[in-house]
Amino acid sequence: MFTSETTIRVRYSETDQMNVVYHGNYAQYFEVARAEAIREMGITYKDMEAMGIVMPIVELHTKFLRPALYDDLLTIKTQLRELPTDHRIEFHHEVLNESGKLLTIGRIVLYFLDAKTMARTTMPAELVQHLDPYFK
Repeated sequence: MFTSETTIRVRYSETDQMNVVYHGNYAQYFEVARAEAIREMGITYKDMEAMGIVMPIVELHTKFLRPALYDDLLTIKTQLRELPTDHRIEFHHEVLNESGKLLTIGRIVLYFLDAKTMARTTMPAELVQHLDPYFK
């Protein structure tokens, strides 16, 4: 299993009138954490695009357990629990506050697509090489 952690401080503009993070912002938090996790895997979204691969989100699931508030320092744990063997990749996210309390969980499914044809493809070999040791 591959695990990564990213921190984000809640900005005032991300909160509602109750000082709580607006639910729609979690998709952006997950994106930041996912991009950083992929970078830790040894490749970037930009690298994959240069290889002719795009990764659209096809599923986004979020469960809100507790609120995040303005100025909270959030830790977003990102996990890749399975090494992709086909066109799908699934990321699991946990958002924790500074006290370590679990606030939100998320699951994101993306597809690997050929940028020219938009046909499903497999994970780039370079990414497989970087990830393989985590799943042995």
